[in-house]
Order: sequence, then structure tokens, then C-alpha cells
Amino acid sequence: MGEVSALSEKLNCEVIPADATNVEDLQEVFRRSMEVLGGPVDFILHSIGMSPNVRKKRTYDDLDYDMLDKTLDISAVSFHKMIQTAKKMNAVARYGSILALSYVAAQRTFYGYNDMADAKALLESIARSFGYIYGRENQVRVNTISQSPTMTTAGSGVKGMDKLFDFANRMSPLGNASAEECADYCILMFSDLTRKVTMQNLYHDGGFSSVGMSLRAMATYEKGLDEYKDEHGNIIYG
Repeated sequence: MGEVSALSEKLNCEVIPADATNVEDLQEVFRRSMEVLGGPVDFILHSIGMSPNVRKKRTYDDLDYDMLDKTLDISAVSFHKMIQTAKKMNAVARYGSILALSYVAAQRTFYGYNDMADAKALLESIARSFGYIYGRENQVRVNTISQSPTMTTAGSGVKGMDKLFDFANRMSPLGNASAEECADYCILMFSDLTRKVTMQNLYHDGGFSSVGMSLRAMATYEKGLDEYKDEHGNIIYG
């Protein structure tokens, strides 16, 4: 488990490994969590995303559909499995909070983001649908946070991620939100300060999602596209 194990030792807490796409593994996570904590958990964070198509550099107009199934299962359907399992096991305390990390590509098209955009759109839909049910029945709130491009292990696999990161930073009046700042926002969403916020997709992106074109981004607009062309000189848009 690498750095996760080191963190668990530092915090003197137990790490319970699981395949998030496997319901039996998820059941064990919640069973063991309630055993260790002495009752239901107060909050859950879904921070998982992976696309085999992106890793294999398959463009959106040439997807492998078995890989697409894996993308959706890992990046979005696992969120549904997690919530459904928790609900059936009464594993989240009343007035608890469930979060998932999303990206603005669920609403807009971004070069290279590929089928992960479809996964994020599904992720946000699951939050709304389950947010209604879980809120009515158990007062548990479900939201997604649409974070700035962040240099995570999953994010680094997106084609042109370094350029997307730079572009978003130039576009955002406050600059990109860091991973640490995202963690702070998650803590806020887990707290009682947001007890009436649910079924929302909340942008945490330094203002990127509301900007059409910034001066800093426009200043770097006129550049060549040679690195995005194939051997015949055609631009690869996928």
C-alpha cells in the first residue's frame, strides 16, 4: 500500500483495502469500519478514476468498448455501488455526508479527457439521484466537487494534462485549486456547516468554470499545432 500504509502508521489508524467495483469488498469495508469505530461512519469520499482507453491512448472516436465498461465501472458505477452498499448496511449516520470528486468535463468538452468525461457526467447524475433518496430517508447528503486539474496519478494519464493544468491556471482568476485546498473544501462539506447542501455539483476551480477567456490565456493563444498532427499533417482532435 506504499504511502497509504505509512500514513496509517503515522495516524495510528487501520487501512482496509478493497476493490471499489466489488460489492463484497465494499461490504467488508463498511462492516470493519463500523466494528472499529463502534458505529456508522459520518462521511465518505469517493476519489477514484481510471480510463484504460486514456492509458492506451485510444481516441474518443475509436474507443474499445470493453475498456469503456471498465472506465464507467471504476470511475462512476463504483460510486453507486458504494452508496447502495452503505445504505443497505445502515453504515452512514443520519445527517452524514457523501462526496465524490468530479471535473468540469462532465459539462464541457476538453481535448484528451476522452471517456472520462462520460464517467464524470454519470458520477454527477448518481449523486443527484441517490441524494434525493438518501436525503429523504436518512438525511444523508450526497454531493460532487468539480475540482481544478490536479496532478494526481489518475490525472497525469490524461493527454496534454500539463498543458490543461497551465491553461486552467491562466484562465482562473484565483488560479488552480490545489489538492490540499480541495481537502479543505471536502472537510467543509463533511461538516455540519453544510448540513442542508445536497444533490449539488460544486465548482472548486478558482473561477475557471465561469470564465470565457482571460487575458493571461489569450496571450498564449497563437501557437502552432504541429505536436498534435499525425504523419500526414492532419490534426488529431481526440
